Amino acid sequence: MAEVKMPHPGHEHHLCYLQNVGYLQDYPDDYKELVKNTKFFCKECGRASASDDRLCEPEKL
Repeated sequence: MAEVKMPHPGHEHHLCYLQNVGYLQDYPDDYKELVKNTKFFCKECGRASASDDRLCEPEKL
């Protein structure tokens, strides 16, 4: 199997990546914790998170 290249370091922890690999469908309660009390949104994909380290291009709300 080919190695998956990430667009930047830490991307495997970002919400857009987690969504693409099915994390939301498999672990909805855990995903809810990541987005509860959002303080940031991603300028790239529009997702929101309580922590800026879960987004590719975070901006404070």
